[in-house]
Amino acid sequence: MRLGLAVGDVRGPASLDDVVQQTREAADGFATAWISQALGSDALTALAVAGREVDGIELGTAVVPVAQRHPLVLASQALTVQAATANRLTLGIGAGISLMVGGMYGLPTDRPVQRMREYLQVLRPLLRGEAVDFDGETLKAVGSVQLPEAQAPQVLLAALGPAMLRVAGEFADGVVTWMTGPRTLADHIVPSVTKSAADAGRPAPRVVAGLAVCVTDDEQGVRARFAEQFALAGQVPEYRAMLDREGARTPADVLLAGTESVVSRAIERIAATGATDLFLAPTGTPAEQRRTIAALTRA
Repeated sequence: MRLGLAVGDVRGPASLDDVVQQTREAADGFATAWISQALGSDALTALAVAGREVDGIELGTAVVPVAQRHPLVLASQALTVQAATANRLTLGIGAGISLMVGGMYGLPTDRPVQRMREYLQVLRPLLRGEAVDFDGETLKAVGSVQLPEAQAPQVLLAALGPAMLRVAGEFADGVVTWMTGPRTLADHIVPSVTKSAADAGRPAPRVVAGLAVCVTDDEQGVRARFAEQFALAGQVPEYRAMLDREGARTPADVLLAGTESVVSRAIERIAATGATDLFLAPTGTPAEQRRTIAALTRA
């Protein structure tokens, strides 16, 4: 299992300079630097900037919501990042949290599985430089994106429910999850997407699990702070369903927290689920985050 490090706003408010510095830290011991699309920097733009400054490390989005970006737009953005970073991008996308897609942008949130199925049918050929002429039930797209120096990136789908996992296996290169614990990964995520890919005659999928982490001597205090900080996330239906599967009361119950040996054992448990990658988002004070990264680098 490959280890990656989260950079950017998921670790707390981050400037573009912070993203570059965090990516530089990730390159010293981790396979991948992952960034989420939140309410700060544009994730793909930030990766293009960081990738020009930092060599060698894979760069991933976990994830970019697609409702606000037509596939012609997203293909152009992703291929531009590829051109800027010597083709090191892994493009993680998702339908987006329905409360944000509808509440903030006023966009439709019905039929998310059908929308994503059609979106991927358009996005994948566009990333390969092919022209599309698609008129579906939820999406229309005509055109192409031409960046000869850019290769099509691997595409991962934020998929948690059974129907979206089937779409991931059929049309994407794998899945990326957030706040999904080891029991749910082993019993639900990994077998579901693996079966879907096999049924579609596709290669075994990549499974990228994302979890917050803190190496600390004050596990109880860290969990209490995390529970307060991420309380709203625990009420989001998409995440709530996975927490319920895990038997977790709050997001703090799937936080990897404790001494170095405790966190190491927790990572081993994730590896045993069949996940191919684990990206970790250090949480806590700056000192706690520095200690966590140092411990993970030694692992």
